[in-house]
Amino acid sequence: MYIGPVGSAGQNYQWARALERVRPNTAATSMRFYAGDDTFGYPVDQAVSRDYASRSHKWRRQQREALNTYRAVVVESAMSPFGQGDANGIAEQIRQLCAAGASCALLFHGSDIRDPETHMKAEPRSHFAVDPEFRAKMATRTAFSREVIARTGIPVFVSTPALLSEVEEATWLPVVVDVDAWRTNEPPLAHEGPPRVVHAPSRSFIKGTELIEHQLRAMHEAGEIEYVQVSGIPHAEMPEVYRSADIVLDHFRTGNYGVAAGEAMAAGRVCVSHVSDIVRTRTRELTGEELPIVQATPDDLRDVLLGLANDRPAARNIAEKGLRFVRAWHDGTQSGRVLADWLEQR
Repeated sequence: MYIGPVGSAGQNYQWARALERVRPNTAATSMRFYAGDDTFGYPVDQAVSRDYASRSHKWRRQQREALNTYRAVVVESAMSPFGQGDANGIAEQIRQLCAAGASCALLFHGSDIRDPETHMKAEPRSHFAVDPEFRAKMATRTAFSREVIARTGIPVFVSTPALLSEVEEATWLPVVVDVDAWRTNEPPLAHEGPPRVVHAPSRSFIKGTELIEHQLRAMHEAGEIEYVQVSGIPHAEMPEVYRSADIVLDHFRTGNYGVAAGEAMAAGRVCVSHVSDIVRTRTRELTGEELPIVQATPDDLRDVLLGLANDRPAARNIAEKGLRFVRAWHDGTQSGRVLADWLEQR
């Protein structure tokens, strides 16, 4: 099975390994295009320069020959695995892969399929409302993705429960976290003094950093918390960052949860984030469990953090629930089964 060419947060690599663990007779290849510096250094089986792919006829021919040998192809974000093509062209590329004998599916991660207008109505602090240029760009991206879905009619996977509202009859493919790589035996809030609070935004305006930064700095100055903001470090160094924290702050604009929250829970930390009621309800319907992420908005974040600091046994209990939840739903077992079930239906 091939899965690419995006590799958002290294997830296609994780899904490939998850499938191989669940279905040992299957070999899976993750691939992504890159442009410029690869700051975060997520793992991938094959990394190809986007500029090179778009200019090299030889590479595209070899890529086509290679993909024609695969029995299954998962195309991320409706992006061409050959490096070029409009919606009609990408749909035709997918049809040709299907004609060559491959089972094909589409996979979406977030803003590649999320409708900005709908999101702004549901989330007053939506990141789409921050930058009109970004909103217009993402609206175009979403329309493109939906056109490819309509033109191909193939199965669609989405990586978060929130995205099930965006694509009718899509299947949830849970994000995967290497739990053992993140876990520590040191429980959170087991020390004297203020809790250590970490915020590590990959994209600050999407995470809502500016909505919480001022009050976190004020709490730090008052000695109520020890606040650390981290940015631009390689992903391989993030487990140590999270293990050094008591509390990890994630999203405050999207109302969703994804890889970063899963990593925080895998590290046994208390994850605090704004997750919408709709996402919490859908997660409960899918898993039979309550999502163990502490709810907070910019309006009540200070009270939430002080509450956790003042009831440390309860906070540690939440962290333990988070670790169990990630092991049950995001260690790759469920994701591997989803992909294996799809392959069995071909």
